[in-house]
Amino acid sequence: MPSSVADVNERAIYSLICSEDGVRARDVARGLGIDRTTVNRYLYASPFVRDLCYRDDAYLWYGLIGQTVPHHGLGEFCGWYGTVGEFLAQDRDAWLGELKRGCARIGRNLNDTRGLFHSFLDTHDAMASLFSDLRQLGAPDPTDWELCFELRIRRARHVRIYADVLLLVPPTPAATATVTGAPEHPAPARPGYAFSLEFKMKGAIDQAEVDQAAKYVPYLEVVLGPTFNVVAALVLTSARDLYTHARISRSTAEVSVASGDMLFNVLDEYLGFLS
Repeated sequence: MPSSVADVNERAIYSLICSEDGVRARDVARGLGIDRTTVNRYLYASPFVRDLCYRDDAYLWYGLIGQTVPHHGLGEFCGWYGTVGEFLAQDRDAWLGELKRGCARIGRNLNDTRGLFHSFLDTHDAMASLFSDLRQLGAPDPTDWELCFELRIRRARHVRIYADVLLLVPPTPAATATVTGAPEHPAPARPGYAFSLEFKMKGAIDQAEVDQAAKYVPYLEVVLGPTFNVVAALVLTSARDLYTHARISRSTAEVSVASGDMLFNVLDEYLGFLS
């Protein structure tokens, strides 16, 4: 896994573009305190800007995927995109039909020779069970969380990102809490979390699949921006009672590995609802 796919300036420029509804190069330079020449160099050489941004005739720059909540444009790169509430309200067969149509639209191969559609339904059921578990365990209400199935970002040769499932838990702002007899004090804000889930209908950990689960984390970190932490996990739907961590090859970093029935632990590790 690359340690960095974009330097500090590239991340900042890309993030500013994707957080605005059209911005000129001079305003990018002014807003970030970077000289105009440097900004122009990134605008025309950055892989992320070249692949995932565009400039109109008024010289305004736009991002194809917004760094807002919800992330406008993200659905254009997914087989299925919506909220958790919309997912839970949709019939299983209707969901599969919509996913197939979406996959065809984004160029996802739909060859079912190796049981692709069965794997889609297996993933669906694991996610439905996850949301049921979250309700029973008193987790934050996931109704409005963004949910993507079959994410495929590959407009050109520079930036390619794939995820079986991407679950976006929005950040919570700092809130002011009042304690009797004490001055008001702010409750800490929580960052957003993007859970990038790699699903396998297997019961044992495979190192290549651990590495695959982590492969696109650095790219997602740039696309989603500084308010979201990206968490990779490998989900083994044929396993039971499994929750552990596996080290990525040639790295000290680890990936969470869970069976479908223990997937809630991946979210709890970061959201802390069980504590």
